[in-house]
Amino acid sequence: MRAVPARRIPSWAWVSGLTAGAIVAVAVLAVQAEGGPQPTAAASPRPTASASADAKPSASPTDTAPVAVPDDSGTGRRIVYSLGAKRVWLVDASDATRRTFAVWPGTVSPDPGSYAVSSRNEGTTGSDGVEIEHIVYFTAKSGVSIAFSNALDGSSPPPPAQGTQTGGIRTRVADGDALWAFGTAGTTVVVVE
Repeated sequence: MRAVPARRIPSWAWVSGLTAGAIVAVAVLAVQAEGGPQPTAAASPRPTASASADAKPSASPTDTAPVAVPDDSGTGRRIVYSLGAKRVWLVDASDATRRTFAVWPGTVSPDPGSYAVSSRNEGTTGSDGVEIEHIVYFTAKSGVSIAFSNALDGSSPPPPAQGTQTGGIRTRVADGDALWAFGTAGTTVVVVE
């Protein structure tokens, strides 16, 4: 019997086979990842407030479990700000909450109602003397501009001097980044009790 010489598999076949195997492996891992736990935007801690004159806002406020967007906040893509809860929701066009976080309100609160982002400013010095960024203006009341912003250094706002009117609604830095990206000019802002 005569020996049959072994055939060599061409290199292109090896490369094609390995590439196909890698694609299958990546597809299997992607399907497994889809079925596994998904990351969610964690709610930022809730700021605390005190009525005492010498109180200082907490730099590390505590928060409770994520809160559902208020029922009376409309529909569609919007920023929702609850005066009572001291909380903001970023809601997409399908009415799904993309992010919710607690805020430190200023001394002048907007009236409940529907507004639109009127202008934005990348950074300035706040009325409290703190360097702020990601300022998203949406209304004014009693001559005070009301806007969302965050301190550049991530700090909570200092207590305002007695009688000082501030319209800044402060956020943590990561929340300010998210609100800045979401709150483009014309974006609806709904203020609820």
